[in-house]
Amino acid sequence: MEMSVILMLQVFFCLCAAGAVLGMFLPDRLRPASLAWVGSVSALAALWLGGGVLLTGKAVQIPLWNLPELGMLSLQMDRLAALFLVITALVFLPVSIFSSAYLKRYWGRYSLKAFNLSFFGLFASIALILMAGDVLTFLLAWETMSILSYLLVNFDHGEEKNIRAGYLMLTMGEAGTLAAVFALLLLAVNAGSMDFTSIRIAHQGLGGGVRWAVFLLSFFGFGVKAGLVPFNAWLPRAHPAAPGNISALLSGVILNLGIYGIVRTNMDLLPVSLVWPGLAALVIGTLSAFLGILYATTENDLKVMLAHSSIENMGIVTAALGAGFVFTAAGLPVLATIAFIASLYHMTNHSLYKALLFLGAATVDAQTGTRDLDRLGGLIRRMPLTALFFLAGALSIAALPPFNGFVSEWLTLQTMLRSAELPSVGVKVVFALCGAVLALTAALAVTCFVKAFATGFLGLSRSPRAGQTGEAPRAMTTPMGLLAVFCLLLGVLPTFVIPTLNGALTPLTGTSAVDALVPPFFSSAPAHSQLPDAFAAEFRDLGAQMGESMLPGRGLVVMHRGGARNPVVFAMSPSYLFPVLLALLGLAFVGIRLGLARRRSVVHRPRWDGGIRRLLPEMTYTATGFSNPVRVIFDAIFHPTTKDTPEIASLHFRTAIYRRRQEVHIVDRWVLAPLRDGILKIAHGLAGMHHGLLNAYVAYGLLTLVIVLVVALI
Repeated sequence: MEMSVILMLQVFFCLCAAGAVLGMFLPDRLRPASLAWVGSVSALAALWLGGGVLLTGKAVQIPLWNLPELGMLSLQMDRLAALFLVITALVFLPVSIFSSAYLKRYWGRYSLKAFNLSFFGLFASIALILMAGDVLTFLLAWETMSILSYLLVNFDHGEEKNIRAGYLMLTMGEAGTLAAVFALLLLAVNAGSMDFTSIRIAHQGLGGGVRWAVFLLSFFGFGVKAGLVPFNAWLPRAHPAAPGNISALLSGVILNLGIYGIVRTNMDLLPVSLVWPGLAALVIGTLSAFLGILYATTENDLKVMLAHSSIENMGIVTAALGAGFVFTAAGLPVLATIAFIASLYHMTNHSLYKALLFLGAATVDAQTGTRDLDRLGGLIRRMPLTALFFLAGALSIAALPPFNGFVSEWLTLQTMLRSAELPSVGVKVVFALCGAVLALTAALAVTCFVKAFATGFLGLSRSPRAGQTGEAPRAMTTPMGLLAVFCLLLGVLPTFVIPTLNGALTPLTGTSAVDALVPPFFSSAPAHSQLPDAFAAEFRDLGAQMGESMLPGRGLVVMHRGGARNPVVFAMSPSYLFPVLLALLGLAFVGIRLGLARRRSVVHRPRWDGGIRRLLPEMTYTATGFSNPVRVIFDAIFHPTTKDTPEIASLHFRTAIYRRRQEVHIVDRWVLAPLRDGILKIAHGLAGMHHGLLNAYVAYGLLTLVIVLVVALI
């Protein structure tokens, strides 16, 4: 097994190197095709590598070289790293194919040589992050990933706003990296080694203060990359600046690395053993989810809306992680594992449907020349495949069955409900409030993506180009179709996904939750055709009627067993619900067609239009009008300002005054703006101390020396 992993690892890195080299020497017209082919094969190699380790469960350690004073540099592939590598490959595969057609828009404007080099370098650096076996390898790969992602996001650097967005992303990312460096160095100093294995062994001797410091530093450092509130200022600015294919990678892969850093640090290297860190993660995750979807609902720019939605989904993932930390500290390992499964399940789902939606937004932008929902409309007739696949992504992210978002969000809400088993009343109250906010978030998500699909693809075209466009090339629609299939499969096959996630988490939690979430209710084998006695007793108490040998396979528990306080409620697996639903829809379709066929004639009459013969685009719902109720209800959070702008329409008429509404993000208003003002005040104060007097500088030096000596003595 180890030799096959090493061989496949070598193949993967050789393919990445080959893709970078081909991109440098091939002519521009061939570079997109080479990226598509080599990128697809590289993704398949990574999928094979990660899938093999994930399914077999055999961790592999690969030593690299020994450095004096720093220790052994190594790579390791455990099931957690394999899971993230599989998710990364599932996103890189369709994005590579999509890029072959999408990158043609940049011919003659920018160097595709630099794009190919950065693309394959990013893929390789992400794999190194996931497989790093020591602090130094992890940090070197992390910094490489940060720089290459900045270069890709800032690839379209023709506009100043794109350059500013790239700098903001790089600046905030480096601040987060610095915090992560301190967290990992604290662990390395305690262990006396940079090797992850040594750090795992040595964490028992750490005190509560150091544990708090490591958690806060790692949560901030990796939370910046995940786009959590209040570290999310870069994300809504980076997505509009980035090319469409890079936005898919940014949301579907790069954000996951922040979650990976939090999980690796606080579940593997230094497991969280206190309640308060978990509550902090739960609250921050919930706020991120709520504020993200709130601002997404009011956005008209399709990419900015999806960027805010990524903040929402990363918030849901973090909230479930926080719940798992709390359950771990409370001595409820099964519930903790369920929460972690919900977190990673939702992260996986988000990677797939958000990559799909960003590719859809890029396709719409490429075909119509705009991302403004108020200027779109009627695209379902012009771009039917794009509309179908975008609809699949919208249903997934809105958590509607049978797509994947439903399962993970339901598991997350179920986790919040299980807080009744916690001993502390205060913690129960926090869980209840966070659960209510997450439920509101789910409702707003439905509103947001009804708006996105309805105003963008239905109705009438509100711009000439939107009304005259056509379907995108196959190289752009095929990857979207592939991602739509992934979203459907993860929605109808949760009973296969959950055991896989459980296998990746069991080495970290020490507990399996498969029996609690996916019990063998039904089996094709006669010896196992009945429910266990305990389960059957609880069902009889509920008045349910049990059947024997009903269906082969595994069922999905909505609320797992807990006795009289929390009885078992059975819901059939979506694996069965989906074909049943298809059968019912088929019967309904046949019935309707047969019923209509019996009618001798169908009379088509003009619909009532209020006396107006022709329905105009201005009469259809716009994205702005759709969002107005949300703006009114949450006006206290948006806190908009109005700016009066006088303009002279003509020399012969009076001046007209136009009112423009401006919304400042609540995080910018309450966190970033005060922080910026405070830093500027400190800088101005320090600048005032430099007045050129030698005696003053000597005094500063002596004062600093005294402070250092006092601190040292203490």
